[in-house]
Amino acid sequence: MKKKLFIITSLLISAAVLSLSSCLKDNRYVNFADAGTIVDFNLGGLAYFSQDAITETPDSDANGTIVRQFAVTVASSTPPKTATVITLGVDNSLIAARNTADTTVIYTAMPTNAYSFTNTTVTIPAGQTTAIVSVTFYKNKLNNSTSYMLPIRILKAPYTISANMGIHYFHFIGNVFAGSYLHAYTRTPASGNYPGNPAILNPVTSTQFETFSGYYTGLVRYEVTFTITGTGATATYSNFQVTLNADDVTNILTANSISVTSQPVIVTPGYSPTIQYTYAQALALFDFQYSVLGSSGARTVEDRFYQ
Repeated sequence: MKKKLFIITSLLISAAVLSLSSCLKDNRYVNFADAGTIVDFNLGGLAYFSQDAITETPDSDANGTIVRQFAVTVASSTPPKTATVITLGVDNSLIAARNTADTTVIYTAMPTNAYSFTNTTVTIPAGQTTAIVSVTFYKNKLNNSTSYMLPIRILKAPYTISANMGIHYFHFIGNVFAGSYLHAYTRTPASGNYPGNPAILNPVTSTQFETFSGYYTGLVRYEVTFTITGTGATATYSNFQVTLNADDVTNILTANSISVTSQPVIVTPGYSPTIQYTYAQALALFDFQYSVLGSSGARTVEDRFYQ
């Protein structure tokens, strides 16, 4: 955990410094000497909405703890000569506007017992422009089928608060099948096979998730969609469809002279898209297979995800 937080912190600080430096040197950006001093989240706002999705693997404690760090930045041509005190807070009133603007996923406010955000007063020392703040999520206290949002915004600052980058839209996308699995990878002819490595099925929407195939670089994603009928414990699931991410195929496989000769299919015996499966039955369907042809010959790939 400490190593992960150190890496995230280092990346955020580097990003903040690079961003400010590029703004000052590139005339396409605001001249802060003229515009004044601005306070923002270096990677905040709707432009970075997807990066605010919480998809990390939780810690193996009872709460499923996930810690996300983020930078609070004073954007100025010169660092302030006095300390900058900034007030942050959760603003759930932003959720309705987001749901109206984009109805792909409808979010609800995150329960107060599912997160911890107590460091709401941030002090950036004189001569500095960045402070690192953290928020802790307890994923096991959330309903996996519900989408949640925790909007954290800059509420008060001695300088102008950025209208575009003054909010972090931290969110979980509800998907009943998203979460931790084991991954059995088989390539024919055999090479690099493994019986059960950890894997994550990451939610895209409430009816779509993605995960990685073990083939080649291990970075080609499966995109899986399905239909939900009913709600709650009596819901059933049908019409499971699996494809390979088109960008991954182009940028990873095709770019390395590997062609997909047979598109992925669900190879679970007896599978039919018209059958209404219970949740437990649907978990047995995540067994995918496709074929490729590269300079070394033909390969058949099978990825099975199970709990």
